[in-house]
Amino acid sequence: MKTKIIGAFILLSTLAANAQSITESDLKDIRSTFTATPATKAIQNVLTTNENIKALALNRDLQGKVDHYFKYRVSVKGITDQKSSGRCWMFTSMNVMRPLAMEKYELDKFDFSHNYLYFWDLFEKSNLFLENIISTSKTPLDDRAVNEYFKTPVGDGGVWNLYFNAAEKYGVVPQNVMPETAHSNNTSQFVKIINERLRKGGYDLREMTVNGKKATDLRQQKKAILSDVYRILALCLGEPPTTFTWRYKDKKGDVKELKNYTPKQFYDDVKPENYTTDNYIMIMNDPTREYYKMYEIQNNRNTVEGINWTYLNLPTEDIKKAALASIKANEPMYASCDVGKQSNRETGVLDPNMYDYESLFGVKLEMEKKARILTQQSGSTHAMTLIGCDVDENDKPIKWEFENSWGETAGNKGYLTFTDSWFNEYLFRVVIERKYLDAKAIESLKQKPIQLPVWDYMN
Repeated sequence: MKTKIIGAFILLSTLAANAQSITESDLKDIRSTFTATPATKAIQNVLTTNENIKALALNRDLQGKVDHYFKYRVSVKGITDQKSSGRCWMFTSMNVMRPLAMEKYELDKFDFSHNYLYFWDLFEKSNLFLENIISTSKTPLDDRAVNEYFKTPVGDGGVWNLYFNAAEKYGVVPQNVMPETAHSNNTSQFVKIINERLRKGGYDLREMTVNGKKATDLRQQKKAILSDVYRILALCLGEPPTTFTWRYKDKKGDVKELKNYTPKQFYDDVKPENYTTDNYIMIMNDPTREYYKMYEIQNNRNTVEGINWTYLNLPTEDIKKAALASIKANEPMYASCDVGKQSNRETGVLDPNMYDYESLFGVKLEMEKKARILTQQSGSTHAMTLIGCDVDENDKPIKWEFENSWGETAGNKGYLTFTDSWFNEYLFRVVIERKYLDAKAIESLKQKPIQLPVWDYMN
């Protein structure tokens, strides 16, 4: 511990000794590069009186050039709304399953209860956090993994594997069996309280270890902490049912009923065939790492017994071929991307040239995807359902379509259209049936995943 601190101090001291301040000569040279030409003055006048830089940089040449028509499109119906929550990964995972439920029960509209599974996701994440703290209770607090655990004990964020873990364990229910609440729709306040209780509990568990308490004592204390977490969740989200009765009206107008059903029974009824991690594969485009390799981010899950975030890294063109095949087969896919980049929320169009900040400011901003990832300029920020693809006369993709979970007023009536060039730059991962992968990708699935740390930049 002392050696680490001394080493860090020496490194900082060396950096400080070699760092150079801005001299008067430097400042004079830099100031001389800003010339107040008439054009520069005009831009300055606009920018100093209008705070909406994005609107000022909108590329007018691109407007109206991208339509929302698709040659191939999965049969979907209805738009969901995650409101002020970070549950896009859960909404997307359920949106993939929603058409199957509508077909099975002959419904015009349907949605799952996201509140139900959200309850269990946060509860399981709390247990995993406490188990991580117990397993590292003798490790210094400034250890990178320990620091990562305490930084955010639980949160809304996640990836498809978290949905799989929670749904396999607790099942799912229809929306009106456990409706949304004020706190499931706006999650920040009560999650802060849960994290405060977990940090206190985690610190207490570490102190118990220091004081020589046995593992049985730690587990008993963990159960008491989880009881408090359960109470907070139940008060804010409601208590999830163990069985339920669901009455619904089908397309013909007939009222039907599922009585004394369990969430697990319902999940087994509506999930896709062969819904296993052997059959449904997460494929990723991460140019910072070697392609055709399996990767696993350690401890990136919600349940202790569940699967970690594991993916096969593939070139973008391979992902496109597989995704197009899935769409042609009428099978939607979980997908995630950097949705905030070059995205016009009003028109629902995403294109790398949507906003021309370089022309507005007269500076170069272009970076390749690899550099953006490594410098944290870009990363996956949002999950949506990949449902459509438009192609040219050679069946080559031109543009693609997402079903989003921001309600019907966002984008094109709830959908987003993104160009094929945007796919190259900002699409990161897709969960897809292995039968749509080519032989080389399928062979790559046999590898033992390369282990990545809990603080990995893709996390």
